[in-house]
Amino acid sequence: MFSEMAFGIFEESINKYHIVDNVIQPFENPYPKDGIAHLLYRKNWIDTVQWHYEDIIRDPNIDPEAALTLKRKIDASNQDRTDLVEYIDSYFLKKYQSVQIQEGAIINTESPAWAIDRLSILALKIYHMNEEATRADATTEHLKRCQAKLNVLLEQKQDLSKAIDQFLLDIEKGKKYMKVYKQMKMYNDDELNPVLRSQK
Repeated sequence: MFSEMAFGIFEESINKYHIVDNVIQPFENPYPKDGIAHLLYRKNWIDTVQWHYEDIIRDPNIDPEAALTLKRKIDASNQDRTDLVEYIDSYFLKKYQSVQIQEGAIINTESPAWAIDRLSILALKIYHMNEEATRADATTEHLKRCQAKLNVLLEQKQDLSKAIDQFLLDIEKGKKYMKVYKQMKMYNDDELNPVLRSQK
């Protein structure tokens, strides 16, 4: 099933990142550029680095200039994340372009790639909650609370995976159809963000 394959790639990316465990490290994609695995690995790597950016910027003692620099990196990362989601949706649009849509077919509230985006983030939550649930220096109460949260996340993984696979199957059979809207983010655009426009 697609979700199982995707989650495995997400885990591979997360585990690879944590060998060095530093936001400043070289990135190398082990999958060929013309395949969906390449996009999935890249997508999760962006999510993983951004996860740790978000940890760093919450340091109450962070230098204000360093925080501003990091905020710029988070903004750029968000744009990269959105771009990757659109690339993944383009893959599915091409894959299912010849499917005959059935009469009465319906559309989901989100595209396949945005559901897969949630699965990528969920893989990160599971990894880090598992770390907390097995921390050697944590209290018994902390371990118990985190294990309970981890159990919920694992249940959510099952539900979301099942929903993604069913969604893709419905598209393949023409019961549902894809319609992708570009995100049209405005805050990074020199013409659409009034603050950036005024600097020109």
